[in-house]
Amino acid sequence: MCGIVGYIGNRESQDILIEGLKKLEYRGYDSAGIAVFTQEGLEVRKSIGRLANLEGKLEGDPLHGSVGIGHTRWATHGKPSDANSHPHTDNSHKFSVVHNGIIENYLELKEELIAKGRHFVSETDTEVISHLIAEEYDGDIVQAVQRAVKHMRGAYALGVLTEYEPDRLVAVRFASPLVIGVGKGENFIGSDIPAILEYTRDVYILNDGEMAVLTTNAVELMTIEGEVISKEIFHVDWDLVTAEKAGFDHFMLKEIYEQPKAYRDTMMGRVSEDGRSVVLKEIGMTAEQIRGIRKVHIVACGTAFHAGLVGKTVIEGLARIPVETDVASEYRYRSPIITPDTLVIVVSQSGETADTLAALREAKRNGARVLAITNVVGSSVAREADDVIITQAGPEIAVASTKAYTSQLIAFNLFGLYLAQVLGTRDEAFVAEVLEAMHKLPEQVEAIIEQAPVLKQVADSISTHNNLFFIGRGVDFAVAQEGSLKLKEISYIHSEAYAAGELKHGTLALIEDGIPVIAVITQKDLYEKTLSNIKEVKARGAHVLGVVNAGMEEEVGKSVDELFVIPKTLQLLSPTLSVIPLQLISYYASLARGNDVDKPRNLAKSVTVE
Repeated sequence: MCGIVGYIGNRESQDILIEGLKKLEYRGYDSAGIAVFTQEGLEVRKSIGRLANLEGKLEGDPLHGSVGIGHTRWATHGKPSDANSHPHTDNSHKFSVVHNGIIENYLELKEELIAKGRHFVSETDTEVISHLIAEEYDGDIVQAVQRAVKHMRGAYALGVLTEYEPDRLVAVRFASPLVIGVGKGENFIGSDIPAILEYTRDVYILNDGEMAVLTTNAVELMTIEGEVISKEIFHVDWDLVTAEKAGFDHFMLKEIYEQPKAYRDTMMGRVSEDGRSVVLKEIGMTAEQIRGIRKVHIVACGTAFHAGLVGKTVIEGLARIPVETDVASEYRYRSPIITPDTLVIVVSQSGETADTLAALREAKRNGARVLAITNVVGSSVAREADDVIITQAGPEIAVASTKAYTSQLIAFNLFGLYLAQVLGTRDEAFVAEVLEAMHKLPEQVEAIIEQAPVLKQVADSISTHNNLFFIGRGVDFAVAQEGSLKLKEISYIHSEAYAAGELKHGTLALIEDGIPVIAVITQKDLYEKTLSNIKEVKARGAHVLGVVNAGMEEEVGKSVDELFVIPKTLQLLSPTLSVIPLQLISYYASLARGNDVDKPRNLAKSVTVE
C-alpha cells in the first residue's frame, strides 16, 4: 500500500513532500523518492529504506522548486531497491510518475514499448506508465494520460508531471485511493488525507475513473474520458491520528473494513481474462515438476498456521495431494520426512518470522522445493523461497492479523485451483465456477461488515465472560481456531476451539450454565453432525451462537440461541466469509473490556526471534 503526495504552489515543494510522506509512514514502505521541477528541469531523488535515507541524500543536494511529487513504496513488482523506487521516468527524463496499485498487463505493455525502442531500468510495473504517457504525448499532458490509462488494466492512483508543462500536475484514480487538497494559491494530492492535513482541510475525494488537473490557483475535475465533473469539497475535521486511521477508531477495525479491497487485489492479475483459469506467472514450477509432487508440507505460525489449515483442505480437495500442516517452531525438531518430491509451503505475513524462516531453510537443506506465501516483497522468506505468491493485503498495522489472514486464504484457493488445472483433477467448468464465486466475495464481505452493530451486541455480552468455546467440523474447525485466537489475543478472554466431534471426549466437562459457545456451521455435508454437538452443549446450559451460510438458518436456528447468517458461497470458500464475524466479535469484545485493541499486551506484530 504505497503512499503518494504531490504539491503545486509557490512554496518549496521538497519539504512539503517529505513531511507529507512522513505522515504516510504508518502505511508501511520499503523505499521512498521525490521528483521536483528545478531550474535545471525535472530532477528525481530516491532511496531504498526509510525516509531518513532519502533525507540524507537531499541534505547535501536539495531540490529547489515549487512543483513536485513524492512516493513511499510497498514493493509489489521487483525487490526493494533504488532503481525500483518511485518516481519513475521515461527515457528522456521529461515525464515522471508515482503510482499506487498494480498494472495487470504491464508485461504485455512493456514488450510493446521495447519494440518501439523504449528501454527499462527497473523491474516495476510502474515504469511502463511513464514510457506509455511519453509515447502518447503530443503537446497536452492531460490527453496523453487519458490515452495511456485506456491501455492499462488493473488498479492505479497516479500523480504525473512533465517538464513540457511544469504548471500542471495530473492525478488519476482507478481502484486505488486518491484525494485532492485545495489550498489558497497552492493545491495538493495524496493517497490518504494525513499526507496533506497539515496544509489544508478541504479535499476532493476522487472516485474510480476520475482525474484532476491541478495548477497553482485551480483544480479541474473530470472523468478519464474527459467529461468535466463537479464535486462538493469535503472538510476534514479529524485530528491527525484519526486521519491516519481513515476515521476509524482503531487500525484493526480499518483493516477489517479493507478486506474487500485486499481480496480484489490478491486476485488481480491472477485470473485469465475470460475468468476460466488461474494465471500464476510467479510460479516457476513446470507442469512436469508439479506432477512430481508427492506430498505437501504447510508450515507457519499463529494466524498464518490457521490459514495453512484451510490451505490443507483446499489443496487436498482440489489437487488430491496429501498435505501435512506443522507449526513452524516444531517443524525442525520432529525430524520431518522431507524429500525432493516434497513441496514445502511457508506462510508469513511479514516474511521475517524467525521460526518460519528456519523451517524454510531446513526444507531446502533436505532438497525440497519451497513456495512462500507472504505479504512483503523482498522479505527474507520471499528472497529465499523458490517460488513466491505475494498477497496484496497492504501493510497491517494492528498486531492482530485480519486482512493478511484472509488474503492468505485467497492465495491458497488460487494455488489449489492452479494445481488442479495442471494435474487435471478438476475440469475447466469447475475452476470457472469457483473463480466466479471468488469474484463475489468482496461484496459479500461488505454485506457482513454492514451487520457490525449486530455483532457488537453479541460481543458486548461475551465480554462479561472469562471463558468461551468455539466449535466446528472440517474446515469450520480451522476457522474456529482462528476465531478463538483473535478473541484471546485482544480481549484476553480465555477461549478454546474444538473439533465439534471431540466434545464428548472430555471437553463437555467444562460446559456449564450460561457459558458462550460459538459454532461455525457452513459445511452442508457436516451440518447434521455439528447440530448434534450443539445439542450436547445446549443440554448442559451453554448459550450458543451459530454462524451459518444463508439457506441453513431455518434448520440451525432451531438448535441455537442466536444466529448470524453469512452470504451463501461455495463450501470451499466459506472460510473467507465465516471468519469476518469472528474478527468483529473479537474487536468489539476487546473494546468493551477497555483494552488497547491495536497493541495487545505481550505481543509483537512480527516475531523475529525463535
